[in-house]
Amino acid sequence: MSVYKIIEIIGTSSKSWEDAAATALATASKTLEDLRIAEVTQQDVTVENGKITSFRVRLNISFKYRAD
Repeated sequence: MSVYKIIEIIGTSSKSWEDAAATALATASKTLEDLRIAEVTQQDVTVENGKITSFRVRLNISFKYRAD
């Protein structure tokens, strides 16, 4: 049997929500192993002078838990 841990991360991008998610996952994968599922739980934008300046995505990601 396997056990998975779930954590919440937030990614940002000036391009899109998809890019924000990809950036967050790429960064998380540098220190976490066996990433399994990423669930977008929230999306929002930063607005300055009536224009979107950044996209933000909140993700729950799961990875395999290893007891050492």
